[in-house]
Amino acid sequence: MRDPDGLIARAGVRGDPNRDQHFLVDDRVLDRLPTYLTDIDADTSHVLEIGGGTGVLTDRLLETIGADDHLTVVERDPPLAEFLQEEFNDAIDAGRLTVIEGDALEVDLPEFTSSVSNLPYGVSSEITFRLLPEQRPLVLMFQQEFAERMVAEPDTSEYGRLSVSTQHYADAELVESIPKEAFSPPPAVQSAVVRLIPREPEYDVENEAFFLRFVKALFTQRRKTIRNGIRNTAHISGLQDPEAVVDAADEDVLQKRAGAMAPAEFAALAELASEVGELEAESE
Repeated sequence: MRDPDGLIARAGVRGDPNRDQHFLVDDRVLDRLPTYLTDIDADTSHVLEIGGGTGVLTDRLLETIGADDHLTVVERDPPLAEFLQEEFNDAIDAGRLTVIEGDALEVDLPEFTSSVSNLPYGVSSEITFRLLPEQRPLVLMFQQEFAERMVAEPDTSEYGRLSVSTQHYADAELVESIPKEAFSPPPAVQSAVVRLIPREPEYDVENEAFFLRFVKALFTQRRKTIRNGIRNTAHISGLQDPEAVVDAADEDVLQKRAGAMAPAEFAALAELASEVGELEAESE
């Protein structure tokens, strides 16, 4: 397999913190990343990698997936996308690799069966919530603090809107913490790998867009009771009659704070709110 430092040298680049570029160079970490998919027997017939960089993870993924499987890499930096096409031209010619030059938030993503990606940290949230609704197994790298918030449980300091939104789509597991020294140049913070296994939630949500917006609204008032949160955030949630929601909700729920509410409790309250709270037309 290709040496990470050799790939950086051949690409003729240096990581640039100002452009959110930190290249993973630790061979041991690189070797482990694809196994977080294979350990769960995920479908690797078409793997998606966001942020190919110099190809260090691309190289490992091509070695891991089957000979008849396909890998698509999205890279927004034109010189790096060109380098990937040159460095891995044999895999491209063999029909095993496609390189897409462009922003992962803007390009048309292919149909994929799973993803392993070292995401650009500055847009990791936006990319993650573009991938999660696709209901595919994901192995994604984030800043440690962000990863901890994704997997957090109610009644913990890390639990918040990100926890509820993530766990609405998938079972989230922090599978590995990665030291700063594994990157070149080292980022300011430690990183972590999260494995996301898609599953249907244990509750019904008729209006998913409202549910996610309702969760966001209540967490802007996380120190307030749910009663006051509903009243104070109608401009965010889109409720025209928040008082009707307060009148209809159980007192036990109204006395809680957002940080103590499990996703299923948010869902039940959101369903009630959408029924009695008169959503604004653009919020329906």
